[in-house]
Amino acid sequence: MVAQSETSGGFKRVLVLAFCVAGIWSAYITQGVLQETLSTKRFGPEVKRFEHLAFLNFAQNVVCFIWSYIMIKLWSSKSARSAPLSKYCGVSITNTIGPTLGIEALRYISYPAQVLAKSSKMIPVMLMGTILYGVKYTIPEYICSFLVAGGVSTFALLKTSSKTMKKLANPNAPLGYTLCFLNLAFDGYTNSTQDLIKSRYPKTSPWDIMLGMNFWGSIYNAVIMFIVPFLFSNWPYANGFEAVNFCRAHPEAAWDILVYCLCGAVGQNFIFLTISRFGSLTNTTITTTRKFMSIVVSSVVSGNPLSAKQWGSVVMVFSGLSLQILLKWKRKKA
Repeated sequence: MVAQSETSGGFKRVLVLAFCVAGIWSAYITQGVLQETLSTKRFGPEVKRFEHLAFLNFAQNVVCFIWSYIMIKLWSSKSARSAPLSKYCGVSITNTIGPTLGIEALRYISYPAQVLAKSSKMIPVMLMGTILYGVKYTIPEYICSFLVAGGVSTFALLKTSSKTMKKLANPNAPLGYTLCFLNLAFDGYTNSTQDLIKSRYPKTSPWDIMLGMNFWGSIYNAVIMFIVPFLFSNWPYANGFEAVNFCRAHPEAAWDILVYCLCGAVGQNFIFLTISRFGSLTNTTITTTRKFMSIVVSSVVSGNPLSAKQWGSVVMVFSGLSLQILLKWKRKKA
């Protein structure tokens, strides 16, 4: 009976893991396809581009704020000892800037290039750790960094297909990669500060963090996209009023934006479930494989052909990431 109970429990655990993998993959791969569609597609008989990609960040903030509020009401209660909303005021600035830079990069580089660049998060972490704090890394960790840096650099230097280049609004690889790396820098600060908030307020749930971050993110983006353009008619940055008018004229774009935002919110559900049931290392493994599949889907479904050398660069990057995950698993077992 005990053995049967353990077998049943193990089978249920495998089912939950499969459910988490399917949820994360489907939500974020779909979101990636929609992000690429909105940055490259021409809508309507006038074949106009959706030029206000930063609006996606604002819409994502609003939808995730509403979603997290509903989740707190349904599944948990905001503890009196959780972090107050004011604690997210500062960190939400970098959380507003970082993702916006990442989305804007799609004007200048392809979606596979953006995914690869944003997968190299370990490089700035190791550089900052070595230069600022004198952290000593092992030879395998340096090999991981070399594989990722070499893969991203090689991919950036290789010629992009003419079919992919025609889809981009303003092809400019140096600017696109710079925006991605700035995104990583801002994300690094954001993640570290969120961890600090969590350590100071242990009763803070993932939903509380999601609520606080998106509350302030919605306010900051609303100011940038609606109030500033209203006060300054020559505001050169993203204009929320123009984005809303574009969605009214092209309902297909509005629908894509809504589904894009819902995928992000639902994906967070599965990430929270994965971390709570299986730990952050399992979640890292799932999200890393998801990024690789996003590149495959972009190449096959969205028509972004990659050369054999580019695929070699992709394999090089994900070999480095896989080695990093393997090292973490070994440390965990030890």
